[in-house]
Amino acid sequence: MAVKASPAARRIPFEIAAERATPRVPVVAPTATAGELRRVMEGRRYESASHIVVCEGERFAGVLRIEDLLAAPEATPIGTLMDREAPTVAPGVDQEVAAWRAVQHGESALAVVDAAGRFVGIIPPHQLLAVLLWEHDEDMARLGGFLKRSSSARQASVEPVRRRFWHRVPWLLLGLAGALLAADIVGWFETRLQEKLILAFFIPGIVYLADAVGTQTETVVVRGLSVGVSIGRVVWRELLTGLGIGLALAATAFPVILWRWGDADLALGVSLSIFATCSTATVVAMALPWAFTRFDSDPAFGSGPLATVIQDLLSINIMKA
Repeated sequence: MAVKASPAARRIPFEIAAERATPRVPVVAPTATAGELRRVMEGRRYESASHIVVCEGERFAGVLRIEDLLAAPEATPIGTLMDREAPTVAPGVDQEVAAWRAVQHGESALAVVDAAGRFVGIIPPHQLLAVLLWEHDEDMARLGGFLKRSSSARQASVEPVRRRFWHRVPWLLLGLAGALLAADIVGWFETRLQEKLILAFFIPGIVYLADAVGTQTETVVVRGLSVGVSIGRVVWRELLTGLGIGLALAATAFPVILWRWGDADLALGVSLSIFATCSTATVVAMALPWAFTRFDSDPAFGSGPLATVIQDLLSINIMKA
C-alpha cells in the first residue's frame, strides 16, 4: 500500500476555496489498514497531516482525523475509521463560505472536491483561521463605513502625512468654498434680516439639525452599501424616516417658538424651514454615498464634507425662501 499523490489543483483566482487548498496531504485507499498508513506516513513531510483524505481511485470517499488513526489498532481498516459524511466544498466556492461551512460542522479542515467527485485538496486549519480573521477584519472595516476593503482601511490608517493631507484637503477646500458662498447667500437677504433680526438667530440651529439628520442617514447608507445592501432597499425607508423626523422636529419647534417669542409667523417660518431642510438632508445624504460607490470611489473621505456643503447651502436657501 502506498500513499497516493492527489491531482494538482488548477490555478484559480484568489479568494476561492481551491486557492486556499493544498494537495500535499496524506491520501489513502479505504482498504488500507491503520498500521500500514502509519508506517507509510512515518518520515514523510506534508503541508498538513491533521486530516487524512480517503479516496477510491481519484474520487473522494471521506476523511480520517490523525487522532483517530493514532488510536486505532494496526489491523483496523481505514474504511471503518473514516468519516464518510465529512463536509466538502467545490473549488470555486468563496473562501469565506468555505470557512464558515467548516465552523458549522465543527471541522478544523475542509476537503475541496470538484463536480466529478475528484479530490482537489484540503484547506488546512491555519488557512481556515487566516480566512476567518481576514474576512472578520474586512467586514468590520465595511460595517464601519471606512473603505471597501480592510487592506485599504489599514493603508489609510498608516499612510504618511503627505498622502493623508492630499486625500482630505480637496474636499475641505470645497467646504471652504461652500462657506464663502453661504456668506454671500445670507448677504443677499440682509434687508429681510434687518426687518426681522431674530431670524438670524435660528440659522445655526436649523443648519445643525439638517447636518445631524444627514449624518445619520449617511452612516446608515454607507454601511449598507459597503456590505452589499442595494440603495433600492434603503431609499424609501430612509426617505420616510427623514420626512418623519423633519415633521416631528417642526411640530416640536412651533409651539416652543410661539410660546417663547409670541410670533406666529416666526414660529411657522422656522418650523417649515426645519421640516424642509431635514427632508432634503436625507436625500442628499443618500445620493452622495451612492454616487461615490457607483464611480468606485471611497465615500469615507468625500461624501461627508461634500454633503455638508450642499446641505448647508440648501438650508440657507430654504430659509431665504
